[in-house]
Amino acid sequence: MTDHNETTKRLPVMRPAAPGARDRSGPRVRIEAAGLSHPGNVREVNEDSFLVARVGRSIDTLVTSLPEDEVSGRFDESGYVMIVADGMGGAAAGEVASRLAIRTLVEIVLDVPNWIMKVDDEAADEVLRRAAEYYHRVDAVLGQHAKADPALDGMGTTMTLLYGVGPDAFVAHVGDSRAYLLRRGRLQQLTRDHTHVQRLVDAGTITREEAATHGLRHVLTNVLGGADRTVDVDLERFALADGDRLLLCSDGLTEVVRDAEIAEVWGRVVDPAEACRALIELALERGAPDNVTVLAARVAFDPAAPPADPAAVP
Repeated sequence: MTDHNETTKRLPVMRPAAPGARDRSGPRVRIEAAGLSHPGNVREVNEDSFLVARVGRSIDTLVTSLPEDEVSGRFDESGYVMIVADGMGGAAAGEVASRLAIRTLVEIVLDVPNWIMKVDDEAADEVLRRAAEYYHRVDAVLGQHAKADPALDGMGTTMTLLYGVGPDAFVAHVGDSRAYLLRRGRLQQLTRDHTHVQRLVDAGTITREEAATHGLRHVLTNVLGGADRTVDVDLERFALADGDRLLLCSDGLTEVVRDAEIAEVWGRVVDPAEACRALIELALERGAPDNVTVLAARVAFDPAAPPADPAAVP
């Protein structure tokens, strides 16, 4: 595989708190994640952008007069974020849109003083409310940039995000990039494509098989930026289980690689970085007419942690 415009990042495994630390955050979840993006075999510019990040807060005791059993040496609460954005627009506008969307989202989150690192039902509702608000703010920023620069007129982007904290995971989604959950060998699509063809499938006008080759399958009905319209953000919450594997991708992968093939590769390849590479290699072998981005994550619960409900998925 050519290295032209290739980007790869790996997120280290989440470490449990130091010995003696009190468990204040529920089940400890270890995550290993990676991401890879390639321009494909046809496009000169890669308009896909992605981010894989760990977020958290911690207290590292340096000196204290309190007994060791009253204060831990170190306390950590961690979560992780995976985002893929597939830009659209003339010239370099698509690349600008996807990068600006992710950068703007990060800036918004950094300005929030009270990050949610422990989740109950009330906190989960707040996570989803904030996600919708953040997406609308990103949409507004993209619109402002497009109006200020004629070269960016009409630019827009998909954006699919997965946020995991402890055994809880949340998905926010606009466009036709996808999020998948692979559990016990079964691949489940967590997102719904916002395309004209998907509307036809939902209406029963065409079958899913016919949708795969339909001439309008790339026509988006819901994006960030682009034309003046109301953005609808799809939001989901689900429980992670030990052994889960997660995958986010742009439509450059799903255009040429079937779900069954994604499940086979991600079920067979243990390392997330190698899974990303194998799936992109497969897309390139199929012609890769579009940019291809794949993010993969492996989930493991600490042995002492109670299992999540394996049925608690969207």
